[in-house]
Amino acid sequence: MTAPQDSPHPPQRLGLLLAWHGSVTQTRMKKALSAAGLTPRHAMTLMHLAGGPIGQRALAERLEVDPSVLVGILNDLEGGGLAERRRDPADRRRHNVAITDAGTDVLTRTNAALDAVELGLFAGLSGQDRDVLRGLLARIDSHGDDLDCAE
Repeated sequence: MTAPQDSPHPPQRLGLLLAWHGSVTQTRMKKALSAAGLTPRHAMTLMHLAGGPIGQRALAERLEVDPSVLVGILNDLEGGGLAERRRDPADRRRHNVAITDAGTDVLTRTNAALDAVELGLFAGLSGQDRDVLRGLLARIDSHGDDLDCAE
């Protein structure tokens, strides 16, 4: 048996491997999103809005962001004509958020760009492998609270 220092390959620490692949993935995804002028948080917000109007508080919970952070995201999206906030007719204290037609168009192009990135990233994986990977990633102990608020 050879000593660890004689091994041609260093030990493969899962956290470091995940961090490396995450960094590469993040770089490719950000590049694809920047073509549409979006950040990852903008894109995720539009993806949630594509399901139909939602209350601003519920949207913050789904995105796992502080409501004050969501206000900034929505200000950006509204400023670009991609989303709009409306008073809830049933409760005037609440705001509902909806994607606009322009937001839907941007999201369609964004999804196509992200599909191309994922196709390249996961070309070596079968559909079953991708399903297994999704399942394994879902079991990792990570939370939105651990993220830095700055993108």
